[in-house]
Amino acid sequence: MTQYKRILLKLSGESLRGESQNGIDPLILESFAKEILPLYKAGVQIAIVIGGGNIFRGLEGYSKGFDRVQGDYMGMLATVINGMAMQSVFEQQHMPVKILSGIEITPVCDKMDGRLAIELLEQGKVVIITGGTGNPFFTTDTAAALRAVEIKSDVILKGTRVDGVYCDDPEKNPEASKFDTVSFDEVYRKKLKVMDMTAFTICYENNMPIIVFNMGKKNNLSKIVIEGKNVGTIVKN
Repeated sequence: MTQYKRILLKLSGESLRGESQNGIDPLILESFAKEILPLYKAGVQIAIVIGGGNIFRGLEGYSKGFDRVQGDYMGMLATVINGMAMQSVFEQQHMPVKILSGIEITPVCDKMDGRLAIELLEQGKVVIITGGTGNPFFTTDTAAALRAVEIKSDVILKGTRVDGVYCDDPEKNPEASKFDTVSFDEVYRKKLKVMDMTAFTICYENNMPIIVFNMGKKNNLSKIVIEGKNVGTIVKN
Protein backbone atom coordinates (compact mmCIF):
# COMPACT_ATOMS: atom_id res chain seq x y z
CA MET A 1 0.00 0.00 0.00
CA THR A 2 1.51 3.31 -1.06
CA GLN A 3 1.24 6.58 0.84
CA TYR A 4 -0.42 8.30 -2.14
CA LYS A 5 -2.57 6.85 -4.92
CA ARG A 6 -2.37 9.80 -7.34
CA ILE A 7 0.38 12.40 -7.44
CA LEU A 8 1.32 15.45 -9.45
CA LEU A 9 5.07 15.88 -9.77
CA LYS A 10 6.27 19.39 -10.63
CA LEU A 11 9.70 19.58 -12.25
CA SER A 12 11.52 22.69 -13.38
CA GLY A 13 12.86 22.95 -16.89
CA GLU A 14 16.22 24.04 -15.47
CA SER A 15 16.57 20.65 -13.79
CA LEU A 16 16.78 18.98 -17.21
CA ARG A 17 19.85 20.84 -18.43
CA GLY A 18 22.36 19.18 -16.10
CA GLU A 19 25.77 20.82 -16.20
CA SER A 20 25.10 22.71 -19.43
CA GLN A 21 23.67 26.21 -19.60
CA ASN A 22 20.73 25.30 -21.80
CA GLY A 23 19.05 22.35 -23.48
CA ILE A 24 18.28 18.84 -22.27
CA ASP A 25 20.72 16.43 -20.67
CA PRO A 26 19.68 12.85 -21.58
CA LEU A 27 21.37 11.50 -18.47
CA ILE A 28 19.23 13.73 -16.25
CA LEU A 29 16.09 12.57 -18.04
CA GLU A 30 17.13 8.95 -17.63
CA SER A 31 17.78 9.45 -13.91
CA PHE A 32 14.32 11.00 -13.48
CA ALA A 33 12.72 8.08 -15.33
CA LYS A 34 14.51 5.60 -13.06
CA GLU A 35 13.32 7.50 -9.97
CA ILE A 36 9.71 7.47 -11.21
CA LEU A 37 9.72 3.84 -12.41
CA PRO A 38 9.30 2.26 -8.91
CA LEU A 39 6.21 4.43 -8.34
CA TYR A 40 4.75 3.30 -11.65
CA LYS A 41 5.43 -0.35 -10.81
CA ALA A 42 3.76 0.14 -7.43
CA GLY A 43 0.57 1.29 -9.15
CA VAL A 44 0.80 4.99 -8.33
CA GLN A 45 -1.03 7.24 -10.79
CA ILE A 46 1.55 9.79 -11.95
CA ALA A 47 0.99 13.18 -13.58
CA ILE A 48 3.93 15.46 -14.31
CA VAL A 49 4.03 19.19 -15.00
CA ILE A 50 7.30 20.31 -16.52
CA GLY A 51 8.69 23.81 -16.93
CA GLY A 52 10.57 25.18 -19.93
CA GLY A 53 13.26 27.38 -18.42
CA ASN A 54 16.10 25.28 -19.87
CA ILE A 55 14.95 26.36 -23.35
CA PHE A 56 13.11 29.66 -22.99
CA ARG A 57 11.61 31.58 -20.08
CA GLY A 58 8.94 34.15 -20.91
CA LEU A 59 10.01 36.73 -18.35
CA GLU A 60 13.62 36.57 -19.51
CA GLY A 61 12.45 37.12 -23.07
CA TYR A 62 10.43 40.13 -21.92
CA SER A 63 13.48 41.61 -20.22
CA LYS A 64 15.35 41.32 -23.53
CA GLY A 65 12.70 43.09 -25.56
CA PHE A 66 10.22 40.37 -26.52
CA ASP A 67 6.52 41.08 -26.25
CA ARG A 68 5.41 39.61 -22.89
CA VAL A 69 2.49 37.64 -24.33
CA GLN A 70 4.56 36.24 -27.20
CA GLY A 71 7.37 35.42 -24.78
CA ASP A 72 5.03 33.50 -22.50
CA TYR A 73 3.69 31.47 -25.42
CA MET A 74 7.26 30.70 -26.46
CA GLY A 75 7.87 29.44 -22.93
CA MET A 76 4.76 27.24 -23.15
CA LEU A 77 6.09 25.68 -26.36
CA ALA A 78 9.40 25.02 -24.58
CA THR A 79 7.54 22.91 -22.01
CA VAL A 80 6.07 20.82 -24.85
CA ILE A 81 9.58 20.12 -26.17
CA ASN A 82 10.63 18.99 -22.69
CA GLY A 83 7.52 16.82 -22.40
CA MET A 84 8.29 15.11 -25.70
CA ALA A 85 11.86 14.39 -24.60
CA MET A 86 10.58 13.03 -21.32
CA GLN A 87 8.03 10.84 -23.10
CA SER A 88 10.73 9.24 -25.24
CA VAL A 89 12.97 8.39 -22.29
CA PHE A 90 10.08 7.13 -20.13
CA GLU A 91 8.89 4.83 -22.87
CA GLN A 92 12.39 3.35 -23.03
CA GLN A 93 11.78 2.37 -19.38
CA HIS A 94 8.51 0.70 -20.49
CA MET A 95 6.22 3.31 -18.97
CA PRO A 96 3.33 4.25 -21.30
CA VAL A 97 3.05 8.03 -21.56
CA LYS A 98 0.46 10.47 -22.85
CA ILE A 99 1.24 14.17 -23.36
CA LEU A 100 -1.50 16.72 -22.77
CA SER A 101 -1.09 20.45 -23.17
CA GLY A 102 -2.67 23.73 -22.21
CA ILE A 103 -2.33 24.58 -25.90
CA GLU A 104 -3.33 21.92 -28.40
CA ILE A 105 -0.63 20.94 -30.89
CA THR A 106 -1.79 18.28 -33.31
CA PRO A 107 -0.37 15.64 -33.74
CA VAL A 108 2.05 16.05 -30.81
CA CYS A 109 -0.43 16.30 -27.94
CA ASP A 110 -4.09 16.66 -27.09
CA LYS A 111 -5.63 19.59 -25.23
CA MET A 112 -5.50 19.24 -21.48
CA ASP A 113 -8.82 18.17 -20.00
CA GLY A 114 -9.20 17.09 -16.39
CA ARG A 115 -11.57 14.22 -17.11
CA LEU A 116 -9.39 12.92 -19.93
CA ALA A 117 -6.30 13.12 -17.71
CA ILE A 118 -8.03 11.14 -14.95
CA GLU A 119 -9.16 8.53 -17.47
CA LEU A 120 -5.61 8.14 -18.77
CA LEU A 121 -4.20 7.88 -15.24
CA GLU A 122 -6.72 5.18 -14.37
CA GLN A 123 -5.65 3.31 -17.52
CA GLY A 124 -2.12 3.17 -16.10
CA LYS A 125 -0.51 5.84 -18.25
CA VAL A 126 1.91 8.48 -17.01
CA VAL A 127 0.41 11.83 -18.00
CA ILE A 128 2.85 14.63 -18.82
CA ILE A 129 1.02 17.97 -18.78
CA THR A 130 2.73 20.66 -20.82
CA GLY A 131 1.82 24.07 -22.22
CA GLY A 132 1.40 25.75 -18.83
CA THR A 133 -2.14 26.95 -18.19
CA GLY A 134 -2.54 27.79 -21.87
CA ASN A 135 -2.60 31.49 -20.98
CA PRO A 136 0.14 34.12 -20.70
CA PHE A 137 1.12 35.72 -17.36
CA PHE A 138 0.96 32.42 -15.43
CA THR A 139 3.90 30.30 -14.28
CA THR A 140 4.25 26.53 -14.51
CA ASP A 141 3.92 26.49 -10.71
CA THR A 142 0.43 27.90 -11.21
CA ALA A 143 -0.18 25.31 -13.93
CA ALA A 144 0.90 22.56 -11.52
CA ALA A 145 -1.48 23.81 -8.82
CA LEU A 146 -4.36 24.11 -11.30
CA ARG A 147 -3.77 20.67 -12.84
CA ALA A 148 -3.41 19.01 -9.44
CA VAL A 149 -6.85 20.28 -8.46
CA GLU A 150 -8.31 19.32 -11.85
CA ILE A 151 -7.11 15.71 -11.68
CA LYS A 152 -7.95 15.38 -7.97
CA SER A 153 -4.36 14.61 -7.03
CA ASP A 154 -3.59 13.60 -3.47
CA VAL A 155 -0.56 15.87 -3.33
CA ILE A 156 1.80 18.09 -5.31
CA LEU A 157 5.42 16.96 -5.16
CA LYS A 158 7.67 19.86 -6.06
CA GLY A 159 11.11 18.59 -7.00
CA THR A 160 13.81 21.21 -6.42
CA ARG A 161 17.56 21.51 -5.86
CA VAL A 162 17.11 21.90 -2.08
CA ASP A 163 15.68 19.44 0.41
CA GLY A 164 12.70 21.45 1.65
CA VAL A 165 11.42 24.85 2.73
CA TYR A 166 13.81 27.02 4.74
CA CYS A 167 13.42 30.22 6.72
CA ASP A 168 15.92 31.76 4.26
CA ASP A 169 17.66 30.75 1.03
CA PRO A 170 19.94 27.85 2.12
CA GLU A 171 22.14 28.32 -0.96
CA LYS A 172 22.96 31.84 0.25
CA ASN A 173 22.59 31.43 4.01
CA PRO A 174 24.11 28.21 5.44
CA GLU A 175 22.54 29.03 8.82
CA ALA A 176 18.98 28.85 7.44
CA SER A 177 16.79 26.32 9.26
CA LYS A 178 14.52 23.83 7.50
CA PHE A 179 10.85 23.17 8.22
CA ASP A 180 9.66 19.55 8.33
CA THR A 181 6.02 20.65 8.31
CA VAL A 182 4.58 24.12 7.82
CA SER A 183 1.04 25.42 7.49
CA PHE A 184 -0.28 27.51 4.62
CA ASP A 185 -0.95 30.35 7.05
CA GLU A 186 2.61 30.26 8.33
CA VAL A 187 3.98 30.39 4.78
CA TYR A 188 1.86 33.48 4.13
CA ARG A 189 2.83 35.07 7.43
CA LYS A 190 6.57 34.44 7.12
CA LYS A 191 6.66 35.00 3.34
CA LEU A 192 8.39 31.68 2.79
CA LYS A 193 9.28 30.71 -0.76
CA VAL A 194 7.26 27.65 -1.80
CA MET A 195 5.48 28.61 -5.01
CA ASP A 196 4.42 31.87 -6.58
CA MET A 197 1.46 33.49 -4.85
CA THR A 198 -1.15 32.53 -7.45
CA ALA A 199 -0.12 28.87 -7.37
CA PHE A 200 0.09 28.82 -3.60
CA THR A 201 -3.35 30.40 -3.19
CA ILE A 202 -4.91 27.76 -5.47
CA CYS A 203 -3.42 25.05 -3.24
CA TYR A 204 -4.51 26.83 -0.07
CA GLU A 205 -8.09 27.36 -1.21
CA ASN A 206 -8.43 23.77 -2.43
CA ASN A 207 -6.64 22.13 0.50
CA MET A 208 -3.96 20.67 -1.78
CA PRO A 209 -0.87 19.66 0.21
CA ILE A 210 2.57 20.43 -1.24
CA ILE A 211 5.76 18.51 -0.55
CA VAL A 212 8.98 20.32 -1.44
CA PHE A 213 11.95 17.95 -1.76
CA ASN A 214 15.30 17.43 -3.47
CA MET A 215 14.62 15.60 -6.74
CA GLY A 216 18.34 15.07 -7.27
CA LYS A 217 18.72 12.82 -4.24
CA LYS A 218 18.34 9.16 -5.15
CA ASN A 219 15.20 7.33 -3.94
CA ASN A 220 13.59 10.45 -2.43
CA LEU A 221 10.45 9.94 -4.53
CA SER A 222 10.07 6.34 -3.41
CA LYS A 223 10.66 7.27 0.21
CA ILE A 224 7.86 9.85 0.06
CA VAL A 225 5.27 8.10 -2.09
CA ILE A 226 5.84 4.39 -1.42
CA GLU A 227 7.39 4.28 2.05
CA GLY A 228 5.56 7.30 3.49
CA LYS A 229 8.72 8.76 4.99
CA ASN A 230 9.00 12.40 6.01
CA VAL A 231 11.31 13.71 3.30
CA GLY A 232 11.56 17.40 2.51
CA THR A 233 8.88 19.78 3.80
CA ILE A 234 5.15 19.25 3.68
CA VAL A 235 2.91 22.31 3.45
CA LYS A 236 -0.70 21.69 4.49
CA ASN A 237 -3.64 23.12 6.43
